[in-house]
Amino acid sequence: MKQHQTITSLPPSPEAERRARMIRYTIAMSIRVACIFAMLFAQGWWLVVFAAGAVFLPYVAVVLANVSGPSRDTEVLRPGGIVPVTPPPGGAGAAPNASPPDDAGRHDDGRGAA
Repeated sequence: MKQHQTITSLPPSPEAERRARMIRYTIAMSIRVACIFAMLFAQGWWLVVFAAGAVFLPYVAVVLANVSGPSRDTEVLRPGGIVPVTPPPGGAGAAPNASPPDDAGRHDDGRGAA
């Protein structure tokens, strides 16, 4: 029985991977904007926390955007393997009990006559 192959083992398309990276980058930069906005109203240690977020989040956003997608297996799944075929016993290709064809001895010269 043949094993059916699926496309689930294929990596995501470049467009899908690019879109996922852009979403991660946008989320990280949105958090940075929120940190900058929160710095306007924060006092004490919270001001330091939000300032650190505003300073270090661009680096984190770039690193997150450039990380490839989920870890993939390096093994390539191939459709089916090569199955060696052994020749039948008793000869190289001919069946031992083969009967001659029905039109043995006839020659067709192309004129339609038998």
